[in-house]
Amino acid sequence: MAITTEENRFVEGEKSQERKTRKSVFIPAFLVVGGGAVLGIVNNELLTEIALKGFEGSLRSMGWLYQIISIIALIVVSIVTFSKVGNIRLGGDDAKPKYPFMAWFAMALTGGIATGVITYGVNEPIIYFGSIYGEMAQTGIEPGTSSAAIFAMGRSMYNWTFIPYAMYALSGLVVAYMYFNRKQPLSVSATLTPLFGEKVKKGIWPGIIDTLAILAIALGLASSLGAGLALVGSGIETTYGIEQGPVIWFLLALLITALFTLSALKGLDKGIRNMASINAWVFYVLLIALFIIGPTLYILNTTTVGMGYWLQNFWVWGLDPSSIGGEALVMWWTLYDWAIWIAYAPLMGIFLAVISYGRTIRQFMFINWILPAVFSIVWFGIWGGTALFWQSNGNTDLVATIQESGAVAGLWTFLANLPLAAIIIPIVMIALILSFATAADSMVRAISTLCTVNIRFDEEPAKWKMLLWALSIATIAFIMVAFAGGEQGVDGVKYLAALGGSAVLFVFVLQVISAIKMFFIDKLER
Repeated sequence: MAITTEENRFVEGEKSQERKTRKSVFIPAFLVVGGGAVLGIVNNELLTEIALKGFEGSLRSMGWLYQIISIIALIVVSIVTFSKVGNIRLGGDDAKPKYPFMAWFAMALTGGIATGVITYGVNEPIIYFGSIYGEMAQTGIEPGTSSAAIFAMGRSMYNWTFIPYAMYALSGLVVAYMYFNRKQPLSVSATLTPLFGEKVKKGIWPGIIDTLAILAIALGLASSLGAGLALVGSGIETTYGIEQGPVIWFLLALLITALFTLSALKGLDKGIRNMASINAWVFYVLLIALFIIGPTLYILNTTTVGMGYWLQNFWVWGLDPSSIGGEALVMWWTLYDWAIWIAYAPLMGIFLAVISYGRTIRQFMFINWILPAVFSIVWFGIWGGTALFWQSNGNTDLVATIQESGAVAGLWTFLANLPLAAIIIPIVMIALILSFATAADSMVRAISTLCTVNIRFDEEPAKWKMLLWALSIATIAFIMVAFAGGEQGVDGVKYLAALGGSAVLFVFVLQVISAIKMFFIDKLER
């Protein structure tokens, strides 16, 4: 039976009562985010040093746990998707989906990947190929060879496809199932009730768990937006000769913040849905254009053999805490990626849950796990394959560009060499801006939801709350870029966010165990 509005309230009381702010979550999260920004302005080097040391320590001591729990998450979502559990409908047998297939996929895809695939679709394969930071040192593969190209493609796909999206999908499914089918509150802490019972929703634990989730993603958004301002700014400087600086960064920050703030304030149906659809179509156009322009046969061959190499090495890569591949490859790429994905997973899960009412669990996994992973395979195959072809054939030296100008510098040099560069570069800039805005839009809504008492899935958080978080995140990003050293100025916030992800790791581990208990031990709730 479909869940009614009254059943979704979970507690008695008026609507105004339900919209009260969760002070135990909102206040500490806001203070820590603000405190990190203040420390970054006063002494960014100290912030970076503290956060970096803490983060490095967590990766070195818990790399094994990151790897094991990521593989377990992949196995769990695989079984859930293709077993009878997949037939369960979120919201009951009579629940009807709110969003059509394409709109739902657009929101799920663009709300999560932000600018990652655009930024690293070119740069990551090239960095591996040239072993720019020593990634190939312990692999036995000679940089710059055809074997290095195959390794680069396979490793990039490993880092960006089925394992990370399994993390998002598992968190989202646990939230959705607990909320729609077991009638628990819409929160991260409620997903742990199968393990700890009702006591996990009482006392200090809900505040601690949900605050950790907010901190990780709020700081992560600030660092991503800050790095994005520097990235788009460098593209404007490289392409149009307009020197980047505080004025350019401020204008970009103003544009992006206005986009995601207005979208968030318009609500899920009129805001996020429309912007996500536009963003997704920009992605599709870029993929088709580059596939036609690029070395099509090389793309197809390298993608195919790259997938084969990835599957051949799956278990070695999946269970290596850096003992085999080395820290330059495993710790600073794979484990760092896992930390960021896990940091985002609980809050991303709330967003994915809210837009999935009325869908079966199998449909949920298809949209949030399988299709995004396939999209990333196609994206890295086309963008990364083209970049590797050009590098191997001497069309342009992207390795030298990255060595001289940093890990994300290869993108603009790559785009400048495309036949239709004058058209494609502005489209890529638009895609970057829309990607930041779409991801921030979905996460600001999720943060505000978690800061609200007993909010329903079909209810919008208070506008002042969304506005406050949006402006706070944008302000931190701009200040760190403009007054704390450009792109390097966001390092402190970036490592602080990643360190927060290390704390969220334990929440994610519990969510995985909770999912195992719910779907394979407890009675299934239809």
